[in-house]
Amino acid sequence: MSVDGTTDPLFALTAEDSARLDAIREALLDPSPRRIGRLDQWGLADEYEVYAEIGQYSEASLTMTDGTVLDASLSVPRNLAPGQAVPAVVLPAPLIGIGHRAYLGMISRWTRGGYAVLAYSQRGLARSTGEIHVAGPQDVADATQVIDWLVTQDGVDADRIGFFGASYGAGTSLLAAAQDPRIKAVVGTSAWADLFTSLYENGTRHLAAFEALVKLFGEDRCSQEFREVIQKIRANTIDDQVRDFAERRSPKAHLQQYNENGTPILLGTTWHETIFSVPAVIDFHSGLTGPKGLLIQVGDHGNAELPGLAGLFAKPTAMAYRWMDHFLGGAAGDGGTPGFDVRSEYMFNPLSEVRHATWDEYALPKRRLHLADAPSGESDGQLVEGEPQAGWTRSVKVTGQGTDIVVAPKLVQTGLAERLGLPHVYKTADIDRGLAAVFATTPLSQASRIRGDLELRVTVKPQQADAMIVAYLLDADPATGRAHIITHAPYTFTAEEAGRATTVTFPLQPADYRVQQGRQLQLVIDTHDPFFAPANATTPVFTLDLTSPEGAESYLDIPLHPVD
Repeated sequence: MSVDGTTDPLFALTAEDSARLDAIREALLDPSPRRIGRLDQWGLADEYEVYAEIGQYSEASLTMTDGTVLDASLSVPRNLAPGQAVPAVVLPAPLIGIGHRAYLGMISRWTRGGYAVLAYSQRGLARSTGEIHVAGPQDVADATQVIDWLVTQDGVDADRIGFFGASYGAGTSLLAAAQDPRIKAVVGTSAWADLFTSLYENGTRHLAAFEALVKLFGEDRCSQEFREVIQKIRANTIDDQVRDFAERRSPKAHLQQYNENGTPILLGTTWHETIFSVPAVIDFHSGLTGPKGLLIQVGDHGNAELPGLAGLFAKPTAMAYRWMDHFLGGAAGDGGTPGFDVRSEYMFNPLSEVRHATWDEYALPKRRLHLADAPSGESDGQLVEGEPQAGWTRSVKVTGQGTDIVVAPKLVQTGLAERLGLPHVYKTADIDRGLAAVFATTPLSQASRIRGDLELRVTVKPQQADAMIVAYLLDADPATGRAHIITHAPYTFTAEEAGRATTVTFPLQPADYRVQQGRQLQLVIDTHDPFFAPANATTPVFTLDLTSPEGAESYLDIPLHPVD
């Protein structure tokens, strides 16, 4: 049976990826010289010759109490001494059409490190039966039953069980650990902490990402409860059912349980994550009191760990091996001690690494840049230090069509290009100033870093109900107008705020970014981005005024400091 290349738009496998996974699976199931020899074209034959001597791989169907059958695989070390028990790691699947087979490239490494490895696809996903509940209570109950089955296998140490998961598997792992104390360590890459804020930020739906996830799940495979929530989010009916649905699937809701259990948790995310909320992951990590680690990397959802899932080197999986070795006693890693700190790469350098003990120590102090009117003879406003700047107004049209400045031209893929050193280029000279307001610093006199949290205050007077603004901070070359995105955030105004000036203060996504000498920061405030959904999709054309009244002057707080 072939591990076919999925047509999932976010996480599609190349033909080469599919062929390699097919070959790995065949060699695991049938470790004959012919099967192992096929792996030589990827330089993997020697590894799987070693695996064939020390590991045993099989595929299994795990039947839950309600009759749902989970597709799974189990790898265990061979030739254990009588009474010898080994640690085990459980791998719930990411959201991809091949389910748990996405982890095939990791199986050998875990097993050669002395682990039993159980990978499975959650109910409704890939070849598992049942309906998709989105890491809901039923999925958590399934995880407990998976552990129940695992500990009956010969040689598995019931006191040394860890969970590793990417994306959907990360959420499943974290939520399972809150309910089952047998889980002694967790690693979640491309994790989420607060599902509600991932879907609904500052009154604004993340509809493009939501619809992409629904497509991956397959709406016809979703539970009735989830289908109802899907329709409500599409209709912008954000009621108690939607909030409760998200709350029960949010690890942050179980913070007390993790802290009482002292569960060791390692989290991974990316600066330009478009699927789940990065600030929520940072806040969740900060609230943990047990052993913890946080890794924030260049790119978007799933980009950084993909090579590691395929069996190649990747920082998230290398850290995962160390984490499990430390807490479960295996030997899959490099023998190093895991870091209990905040680690990050600055944009757009995946080879960089910055480390601090906590987020508070990591984040630099903020400086206040005031939004000011344009100098005489110029069209763009200014970002200036010093005294607050009051008394100006800039008007933009809301037409349902924004500028070419967007969060990401392509979900996930734009971030992957960032990891390859090819961040998307925005042409700020082409911005229609009738559709967006632009504020800029003077060219920086020295190279500077932005590291930590950002906050924007602005007063807005929308002429119609349910208006949206999106603020983008760009790193621009003033000579060419070519720019890269640093961070962003949306804000949607309520119907009650139509026709009156409303001062709002909201955070932008945190960032770690280096700005070269001679470049400038540009703040673009637009009224449309296809990544987000306005509260009212049929809003007529109207005007939106950005102002800075006396006593509530507009500003951008930014952790901007010279590079050491």
